[in-house]
Amino acid sequence: MGILVGMVASLGWTAGRVAVPLLVQMGVDRSITGDEPLLRWSILIVIAGLVSAVFLGVRRYVAFRNARIIEARLRDRIFAHIQRLHFSFHDTTATGELMSRGNTDLQHFQNVITLVPLTTGNLLIVASVTVIMLVLQPTLALLALVSLPLVNVLGKRFASNLHPAVLGIQQESAQLASVVEETVAGVRVVKGFGSEPVQAAKLAAEADDVFAESMRAARTRATFLPGMELLPNIGLITVLGYGGHLVLDGQMTVGELVSFNIYVLMLVQPLRMLGMVVANGQRAAAAGQRIDEVLATAPLIADPASPTALPTGGALGRVEFHDVSFAYHPGTEAGVLDGLTLSIEPGESVALVGPTGSGKSTVARLLPRFYDVDAGSVRLDGVDVRQIRHQELRRAVGIVFEETFLFSASVRDNIAFADPDAHMDTVVRAARLAGAHDFIEDLPEGYDTELGERGFSLSGGQRQRLAIARAILADPRVLILDDATSAVDTTKEHEIRDALGEVMDRRTTIVIAHRPATIALADRVVLLADGRIVAEGTHQELLDRDERYRSVLAADDIEGR
Repeated sequence: MGILVGMVASLGWTAGRVAVPLLVQMGVDRSITGDEPLLRWSILIVIAGLVSAVFLGVRRYVAFRNARIIEARLRDRIFAHIQRLHFSFHDTTATGELMSRGNTDLQHFQNVITLVPLTTGNLLIVASVTVIMLVLQPTLALLALVSLPLVNVLGKRFASNLHPAVLGIQQESAQLASVVEETVAGVRVVKGFGSEPVQAAKLAAEADDVFAESMRAARTRATFLPGMELLPNIGLITVLGYGGHLVLDGQMTVGELVSFNIYVLMLVQPLRMLGMVVANGQRAAAAGQRIDEVLATAPLIADPASPTALPTGGALGRVEFHDVSFAYHPGTEAGVLDGLTLSIEPGESVALVGPTGSGKSTVARLLPRFYDVDAGSVRLDGVDVRQIRHQELRRAVGIVFEETFLFSASVRDNIAFADPDAHMDTVVRAARLAGAHDFIEDLPEGYDTELGERGFSLSGGQRQRLAIARAILADPRVLILDDATSAVDTTKEHEIRDALGEVMDRRTTIVIAHRPATIALADRVVLLADGRIVAEGTHQELLDRDERYRSVLAADDIEGR
């Protein structure tokens, strides 16, 4: 509908504009050099101008409205697609790169969408004026339009030379955005190591690259745009010279000469705009190419065509790893897991222990299907996780990562992230179970206290307890603590364990830890090495009989005392 309105507005604007020179011609020939009253033609010219002005306003409004609608829909599509993409894509793609494609590139794309209906109107003007001029005076019209083929050739060469430079600018701008994003996100590390000059040097290098590509594009514009600006004016000189002789010879009226000059002037602006359209079109083409690279990336982890629902009755939370093999980069490195078989009963708490690279965190990532296994299967309550819808699976498996991420929102909103409409009593209960309620009450505004960037206004232990509360509120069947108590002191760790007792009695819990005090919280300890289970039992049993287990604890400087 918006496109149709825009086309109607373009036709109305074109009709009003091309009518003015014809009315001027009649006014000159019939009133100034004739006997008819000039007022009538003046009124008609004003009316035609008003029609053109009204439709111009409608055309521009529709053009910007359509562009903004398309921009919003495309941004929503990009954002939704980025969220659907698999973890391995995000592992290798810089955040700044994605931000650049969803912001700067999309803005370039939106700009050319705005120009489409405006350019359509200009093309209608060129076509209408060309036809009228050919009807009025064919020979003079051909002389006036002789520069058009040259403008077309110049425009094509301009486009082919400008595209590589524009694409380079956008690629370098994305790399610049990545440096800025990493520096801001890691500002504590940067300041902690006194590495501000290092990051400043990186930024300067990327800025220099952007400058070099920008100057390359500027040289291209400086080379071609003057010619595209000059060529349309040749037609005006031709009309004045040859048209003047036709008037003196009586082959053309003064009014026709005046109207011809107006028509030629009407052609100059659209042809001048051709350079801007070409430049913006090349930016949009480069932006569209970069946006399409993201949208064309198919999610490797997708919902099954015919999903299987998780069972709802009986004891829930049984986890099974059957002969699982997995590598983050198949074919380029040894697998992280190699034939792992592990069963966890409903309500059982199991600690996964092992040296770095043994596959502990990988187990936590395969259960919620952040990655798919290369061989074997992972099952939750008897259902292969590859047959469960993402949303259902990830609501059933709650995970608290070692690196806690909190949003710039209130404490309540962070805890209720999985269920924003959760009742306040539910939020408080989750906080109590996680041992977070007391320190929350001491905050300036309690549960309504706004947290800063990533929650860094809180201590590491406080952030982790909020993350645990967030996982508890989601009410998962399986709770995974991926070294989630590493920033909590021993006293608080036991407080959290006692507080979680009620929840863990009814929920399977997988604890990935290095500290003996945390490991001892589990009913069973599983020792991993080279992607396989090499021992299992209670914490004390393994301490007493397994030298490898004691070596792992000693290597982490957390040998049980």
